[in-house]
Amino acid sequence: MVVLPVKGRDESYQVRPSKIVALGLNYHEHVKESVFLTTRKIPLDIPSEPVLFPKTPNVLIGDGEAIVIPAYLQGYDFEEVRVDYEAELGFFVGKRCKDVPEEKAMDYILGYTCFNDVSQRNFQTEDKSGWFRGKSLDTFGPVGPVVVPASDIPDPQNLHIECRLNGKVVQSGNTSQMIFPIPTIVAFISRHFTLEEGDLIITGTPKGVGRIHHGDVVEVEIEGIGTLRNPVREEGR
Repeated sequence: MVVLPVKGRDESYQVRPSKIVALGLNYHEHVKESVFLTTRKIPLDIPSEPVLFPKTPNVLIGDGEAIVIPAYLQGYDFEEVRVDYEAELGFFVGKRCKDVPEEKAMDYILGYTCFNDVSQRNFQTEDKSGWFRGKSLDTFGPVGPVVVPASDIPDPQNLHIECRLNGKVVQSGNTSQMIFPIPTIVAFISRHFTLEEGDLIITGTPKGVGRIHHGDVVEVEIEGIGTLRNPVREEGR
């Protein structure tokens, strides 16, 4: 279980979601760069509604913990084993809800955090069942370093988001660039599934995703929240 400090308050928050609901292809420029995610290497269309996929709670690790690339991946006949970083804004649901209208959506957000949607691209590309396996390997969901109460971020739709790999900026964007903004996300997801208190929603990544290797350090920084920093290692090394 990951425990996050609550920024600006003398308290902590236990990250125990019943589910993690993630958005794919929610930034225009990331859609353009995502040809490699399709098996036929063809451009992807801008989605007409949010693209949802799950990440299972076993992915969760905290700030400073290692992203572990499983050793068994070497046993597959992949041309290359590819595991990628994806910097994202995440938020926690504050209370149980269903069929939330967009104009009420922000009332159901407890707080915001940084998230790294680590992705095993070989599985994500090749699995007939979709992205489930490639997104849900152990340690593939760093979260933190804090949770910021929703009241302390008056405009979550205008936050600079950046990813650094070994100190070099590899992603730089703004949450204003989302195709589907946060109220639309909450309304859409809650139309399909009841959201429980503590559920974690992650909102997509800007352009610039790329591969991580043993020995790398990945940092996700979001304006008003802080920097989530995680080393990368291969299992057994």
